[in-house]
Amino acid sequence: MGRVGMDMHDANSIDRRSFLRIAAVGAAGATLTACGADAVSEARERRSILLAYFSRPGENYHFGGRRNLKVGNTEVLARTIRQRLGCDVYRIREVDRYPTDYEETVRRNVEEQDADARPAIVRPPASIARYDVIILASPIWNVRAPMIMSTFAERYDFSGKTVYPVTTHAMSELGTTPEVYEEACKGARIGTGLAVQGERVRQAREEVDAWLRRTRLRR
Repeated sequence: MGRVGMDMHDANSIDRRSFLRIAAVGAAGATLTACGADAVSEARERRSILLAYFSRPGENYHFGGRRNLKVGNTEVLARTIRQRLGCDVYRIREVDRYPTDYEETVRRNVEEQDADARPAIVRPPASIARYDVIILASPIWNVRAPMIMSTFAERYDFSGKTVYPVTTHAMSELGTTPEVYEEACKGARIGTGLAVQGERVRQAREEVDAWLRRTRLRR
């Protein structure tokens, strides 16, 4: 973390009612209402999208020092993306909670990376079959996504889907996330990722909008 490129980011959960409301809107939006060329165009613009993110509250790296975050950087970025896409959202939560102390989480992350661990997830979705696009958002911890992201990615069949890596970071940008997801998300196409410096996520709306246009996730 920090000097070795590991960023700590949190997440307050998006409550179940909000999730279901967003899901209902997404499902309704996926219905085609036209035929021929118009229907094809509409289908492309209304792809079913899931934003799955992991984030951590507590003490975080902040411009060379430490800062305690009630709502962490990855959560802030996920909210910005959701506001612009109206997509379904799933928060990846760990069964064994990470410490709020920065250095303790650094030590645990190193242990998990060394062991190639797969931390357990609280109530993972039964399926992602209905989605065409999966946005995987997380911090970068020691140059790669936290190991719990591999737990999530290896759980599902990504055949025919497009995966977009999104990261918040101190200095490592996307780190190794494209390579990690290419291996873990079997059958997926890995799209252009978005990396935002953790300290700047609250001012990242223009970066997000530019990325959404570049990837054609939003016109």
